[in-house]
Parts: sequence; structure tokens; C-alpha cells
Amino acid sequence: MSEHERKLQAGLPQPPSAGQAMLPAATYEGKVILITGGGTGLGKAMALEFARLGGRIVIASRKPEHHVQGIAAIEAVGGTAMAVSMDVRYPEQIAAAFDAAAAAFGTVDVLINNAAGNFPVAAENLSPNGWKAVTDIVLDGAFFCSQEFARRCVAAAQPGAILNILVSYVNGGAPGHVHIAAAKAGVASLTETLAVEWAPDGIRVNSLSPGLFPHEDHSADMRSQRPEGYEAEWRRIPALRVGRTHELGWAATYLCSPYAAYLTGHNFILDGAERLRRSLRMPEFVPIRDQIPKRS
Repeated sequence: MSEHERKLQAGLPQPPSAGQAMLPAATYEGKVILITGGGTGLGKAMALEFARLGGRIVIASRKPEHHVQGIAAIEAVGGTAMAVSMDVRYPEQIAAAFDAAAAAFGTVDVLINNAAGNFPVAAENLSPNGWKAVTDIVLDGAFFCSQEFARRCVAAAQPGAILNILVSYVNGGAPGHVHIAAAKAGVASLTETLAVEWAPDGIRVNSLSPGLFPHEDHSADMRSQRPEGYEAEWRRIPALRVGRTHELGWAATYLCSPYAAYLTGHNFILDGAERLRRSLRMPEFVPIRDQIPKRS
């Protein structure tokens, strides 16, 4: 028996297998779910679980190849999906995407603000363009999309749910990722602020903070920081395993469902207690500038 197999017997159990439903089969029947960055990675994983529960999925992405990947994955599980070209940094593109979704499926019921940009870099080496590229997508994009969604829900006199995808370190620091850490912290505040403002309109606003959920769409930059591979990271997580993407999808479907109708302004952290980890003796400290080579 390998070291990993022995550890798994002591750690948190594996979840039920992918494809099983956590909620009643028709929970999202007739509902429209728009997911930014929904064609790949964690966005696609969440889209699949909404589709399995009857939701009509709108994949919003800048890249046509991501449209194709996302739609193919959803149709493979018997779901219904469409794709819209949208850059979350531009409100006029967001409005056009919501128009297209409404024309095809009806008014959007659920918005998942998942689009993000990230790359490892020491703070002193981060360019103004690099900072702006990430904060524009993560923080500005989440607000612009939420604002468009809320205006349409109010105009249609229908309730709605927004789920902002954060990171498990949102309440701490993230050396090597100062741009996205700051942007996600802004989205955390946005979540709580909008939850208060829009509750009278029947719109709930929550966030979901994933820990480590390996998937096939991690960028080369991010993979370079884990030369042993993402699965090997189980050694650093109290749960003694990494997350499974369908677990994240299950959490998202619950948070946006009628079964969470009284839940708003909440950040749901799903990370196997990684953020809480402390040891009797902490590992030797290595400055970030020594861990991440300066970009040429």
C-alpha cells in the first residue's frame, strides 16, 4: 500500500462519485444560469452540476474554443447550453450577452461570477498592466455583471441568485499573488454589500471560496509552481486529499438553490481545512522572490 493510500484511510473520505445529484433532479428545471468563464476548469465543473439538475446553461467567455469545450461537456451529460462572447471588463458586452441569453432562454435566474485571471509573480515585479489585467477581470467584472443581472431581475420582478467565486485565502494573504488576492478581497466586500442592498429585491448574493481542486485547465504558469503535480498537494492539506471538482459543483448548486433561500451575504469555504493549517513547527520560510523567478 502506498503512502497516499495509507493517508487516505485516515483523512477525510472521498465524496460520492461524479454524476450523482445532491439536490432533487428538477431543482433548476426551466432556470437560466449564466457562468462567466464557464467553458473550462472550475466554471465548467459547476456548469455540469447545474445542467444535471435541469438548468439551461449560458457559457460566457471571450474564447470560442472555450465555448465549444463547455457546450460539448454539458451536452455529454444530457444538458442544454449556449455560449455568448463576452469580456467582463466591458459593460456593453455584458449587456449584449444578457440580451442574447434572454432571447434564447429567458431572463437569467442565476449568475456565477467565475471569470478570473492569475499568474504567480513577486509584488515588486508586477507591472501596472499585470495588476490592471487581473483586477479589471476579477473585481470590475464581478460588479459589472452583478449590476446588469440585478437590474434585469428587478425589471422582470423576479428573484435571483448571484454566486461570486473567491479563494480560500481571501481573509489572509497570498504571497506571489498580490493582484488576485486584493481583487478577491474586494469581491468579498462586494458580496456582503450587495447582499444587503438587494435582499429587498429578492436577490441573494453569496460567495464560494475553493481550496485546491485540480483540473485539466490549469495554466502552465500555475502548473510550474507545483512540479510534482496538483494531486501531490494532498500532503499539505489536513483533509489528506485535494478537492474533487464535482464537490465544488454541488456546493454551488446548493448555494443558488431554493433550499438556501434564507442564505445571503455568506462566504462558503470549501478547502479541507487548508486555510486553518498550523503546525507545531512551521516549515522553513522562503521569500517569495526566491520561489518565483523574475520574468524577463
